[in-house]
This record gives sequence, structure tokens and C-alpha cells, in this order.
Amino acid sequence: MQQSFDRRAGLGLALASALAFGGSGVAAKPLIEQGVDSLHVVWLRIAGAALVLLPLAWRHRALVRERPALLAGFGVLAVAGVQAFYFAAIARIPVGVGLLIEFFGPALVLGWVRFVQRRPVTRQAAVGVLFAVTGLACVVEVWAGLGFDALGLLLAFGAACCQCAYFVLAGHGTDSADGKAPNPLGVIAYGLIVGAVVLTLVSRPWNLEWSLLGERAELGGMRPPAWTLIVWIILVTTVLAYLFGVLAVRRLSPPVAGVVACLEAVVASVLAWVLLSEHLGAAQIVGGALVLIGAFTAQLAAPAPGPGERGEPVAGNVPRPREGGEEPSGGAPAASAADAPPPGQSAGR
Repeated sequence: MQQSFDRRAGLGLALASALAFGGSGVAAKPLIEQGVDSLHVVWLRIAGAALVLLPLAWRHRALVRERPALLAGFGVLAVAGVQAFYFAAIARIPVGVGLLIEFFGPALVLGWVRFVQRRPVTRQAAVGVLFAVTGLACVVEVWAGLGFDALGLLLAFGAACCQCAYFVLAGHGTDSADGKAPNPLGVIAYGLIVGAVVLTLVSRPWNLEWSLLGERAELGGMRPPAWTLIVWIILVTTVLAYLFGVLAVRRLSPPVAGVVACLEAVVASVLAWVLLSEHLGAAQIVGGALVLIGAFTAQLAAPAPGPGERGEPVAGNVPRPREGGEEPSGGAPAASAADAPPPGQSAGR
């Protein structure tokens, strides 16, 4: 009964996480169209979330000494890199298209495994990549000479590459000398702090036109104050989305969590359609489905680590770890994309 309850709770949390993440682009785009630079929107999001999670960072302050490289990699790639590329992309292309291209990241992991690590991949993995590539061609309408802004597509692909880099990084979250995996909540808190520092240097928020946040933005026929969209992005689509995601993967297997996380792209596309009038054509809808199928297949099919290779993903994607980050007996290997956190939690939009 307890396992059944945990599974239902995990599914609910994973769904809530996907819904929260999926609303970030829709809330950010009106701000960008109003004149707020996309990098400034990203900085407000990450810096605000980092402030909210400061108590959590203090609680897990030992991670700074134990895993500095891990925290730096998570902050630069999974936080600053993905967010900056994604928000810059949706300033030029529809929200749904940008996110669907980003979900090409898990398929890129297979390329890393095959051509950089020179490890074999399964036939199922190759099929997953084929689905993803075909779907990506449909999403961008390659037969029409790219139906969207070329720079916007390139920026979205940059977000996919950062997501891929995070999946690779996840495989290096090996156990520390005391046998404990890094606490996922602590990694997220410090990742946001590192990301905020990096984005401060890149975005130069002292040039932000703060007066724009006092104006009203256009969103689905409504005119909410711009600052309320920032609060939504910080608290709901970042803080709650990350926390719900971590709590979900503690109760679900990685494949199940990955399936639910893929709903993020569906949620973002539907919200953009309804609130921003960003209609997707039949080719984008079919292509998006193929990308998601390919991404999920690639996650499941990545090869298992070789003898002696063992690690824990940086976002704690091990079913139901004990409190405090302790690893349950029989923890699964994490050197493959299948054991890395699902896209919705690794790269939180």
C-alpha cells in the first residue's frame, strides 16, 4: 500500500513539475516582447530562485567543499546555459518550437556515447535518434528552407547541447568517499546560485530597465503587471518546478518520470497556442510527437556503464533515496542518459 501511495504521489508531483516548467516560456515571452532583454529575464528568474533557496543551500553547505566541480557544471550548463539559450530562442521563434528542439538533447547524448566515448549503442537507441532527427526536421520545416528564424533555431539547438552536456555530467556524479551521493536539493540550490553569478556577469543586470516591470504586459487578452509574471516565473516555474521534480523522481523509476516530464513540451505548446496565439501546423505537431518519442527512447536505450563504472546523477534520479541524500541499497548506475534526470528536471525551463 505504501508503494502504491508513493507511486501515485510521485506521478502527481511529476505532472505538477511538468506543468510548472511548461509555463515558463509563455510567461517570459510577453516580457521579452515588451522590451525586457531575454538575458535580463533569465537573470531575474535564476537570481530570484537562488535567493528563495538560500536556506536550502546553507543546509547543504558541505557540498561546496565536497563537490565544487559538480556544482559549477550544474550551474553553468543545466541552469545558466539552458535558460539563456532557451529564452533567447523564444524571443525569435515560437515557444513550442524552441522547447521541442531543446528536447533533442537526450538524442545528442547517444552521439556523445558513440563518437566521443566510443561505446556501442543499441539498435533501440539508433531508432530513438532516427525518430528525433525526423521529428526535428518536421518541426523546423526543413523542406521549406527552415520555416523559422535561423538564429532562433540555432539558439534552441544550443539549449539542446547544454541539456546534453548536463546528461553527460550526470554520469560523473560519483559517490563521495563516505559513500553518500550528493543531495539533489543541495545541488539544485547551489546550481541556481552559480547560475545567478554567471548570468550576472553575462547579462549585466545593472542595465535593466526596471520601469518596464511596473508596466502591464499582454498575455492572452489580459494585461497583468509585468512584475507578477516575474514572480510566477521565479516561484512556480523554477522553485516549485525543481522541488516537485526532485520529490517525484524519489518515488518513481527514471523511465516513468521521463515520460511525465515529456508533457512539459505539450503543456508549453498548448499554453503558447491559447495565450500567445502561436499556432503550430500539422508538421510541427507530428514532428513534436516524433521528437518526444525519440527523446524518451534514447533515454531508455543508452548503454549501461562498463564494469566498475558507477555513479549517481546530480539531480538524484534514483528511486526513493533516503533522507539526507543516502543511497538505497542496489542503487542504479548513472553513466547513461536513461539514469540521468528527465529533461523537465535537468534543464528546467
